[in-house]
Amino acid sequence: MSAAVEIRDLSFRYPGCPDAVFEHAALTVDAGSFAVLSGPTGSGKTTLLRLLKPEIAPAGELSGERRVFGSAVEGLGLRASAENIAFVFQDPENQIVCDTVWHELAFGLENLGVPADEMRLRVAETCTYLGIGPWFRMRCTELSGGQQQVLALAAALTMRPRLILLDEPTSMLDPVAEKEFLALLFRANRELGTTVIVATHRAEAYRPYATEAFMLEGGQIQKVPLASLVSARRGPGDPAPVAGDCVVRLSDLWFRYRRDSAWVLRGFDLALGQGEMRALVGGNASGKSTVLALISGMHAPQRGRCENGLASSQAYLPQNPKALLARETVEGELAEWAPSCGYGEGEIAAALERTGLSSKRESHPYDLSGGQQQLLALEKLLLTRPRLLLLDEPTKGLDAASSDAVAQRLEAAQASGATILLATHDFAFVRRRATKVTLLFDGQAAATLPRDAFFSRSWLLGAGG
Repeated sequence: MSAAVEIRDLSFRYPGCPDAVFEHAALTVDAGSFAVLSGPTGSGKTTLLRLLKPEIAPAGELSGERRVFGSAVEGLGLRASAENIAFVFQDPENQIVCDTVWHELAFGLENLGVPADEMRLRVAETCTYLGIGPWFRMRCTELSGGQQQVLALAAALTMRPRLILLDEPTSMLDPVAEKEFLALLFRANRELGTTVIVATHRAEAYRPYATEAFMLEGGQIQKVPLASLVSARRGPGDPAPVAGDCVVRLSDLWFRYRRDSAWVLRGFDLALGQGEMRALVGGNASGKSTVLALISGMHAPQRGRCENGLASSQAYLPQNPKALLARETVEGELAEWAPSCGYGEGEIAAALERTGLSSKRESHPYDLSGGQQQLLALEKLLLTRPRLLLLDEPTKGLDAASSDAVAQRLEAAQASGATILLATHDFAFVRRRATKVTLLFDGQAAATLPRDAFFSRSWLLGAGG
């Protein structure tokens, strides 16, 4: 069988970073494979994928051989790369550039100068193949997170690539949307013969589809058995602490983003107790992020009341951690709020050690992996000692060890009196750490239950967590 990807003697180091990402690493992926790359946060999964796509390859000290379908990556022109190699990012908002679905699907083809009749054919057949015809004239902002990720995949498929590279493509999807997306990806792999290489921390979700699996760690890439694609976080949670007096209350709250759009929240009620770690769960576009934004004061409800007794001491972690990262170095990020919040060099050094970023203190935050950016942004918030933490997908892009580290930091904050409200699809995290769980459905809180009661009564949600 011919190789889709061949990597030999690969070494790579980011500028100013003492540690190499790869040291004389090797990898071969067969054409037509569905290959899964896993490894700890910061092990180089995203870097490896980007090194296979010349126009987004990172800058740094690079040596070794990289070939895609027999051609040297560094010798690929932009057209050859666009026609043969597609890249799907973790966050579709970082990839979608057009305002409407049809324009997004045609964007890459337009840039290549594909004739109009050929463009119409490719867009039409892709919509038909993926079943997204009803979205064709919708605005991209009207799509849910899961739909946007499918759109990113569809836009890639219109290019008819031989190789699709995907970076944590389901980390922001609810369990149902994740299964639907993977089924579409599997169809493209099996029916179209497209080689798939996906980097993920949730390798167990890919086990039914994968033909090859690789582990990245310590600068090396090792092929591992498919049986190794299992979850590392299962089992019952620790005893949940008892919540105190109500500190945040939403009463009969209604909200929509435009006057002519559907209501996101309709008659929504929520009461959050002092010292809770409350999890908001529900499908993509169910309103979880909107609830956090309303409590934080980023939006105001059209009807109803939003009372936040901890508004003077709150911190908000958005889904995209880059929104909080604005300094030139990792250490500079952690030091940014030190003068106003009263922490010093000792706390910053401890934060670097906790996040495993001591060796990257002089690196630019955007040179970190997605998981490392998540850890850095969260630690930056925690250094301010907020009394209310509003967290949108705080374990997104993290391996099991890093997720446990986040849990320990949140539990320490909780023990110090902080109240935590988090929106998440990570049911394993919820099962082990939450105090209560609120399920959002149809714009309302369909149920709010203590953690153990929620999982004992739920037949479907979190069944695999």
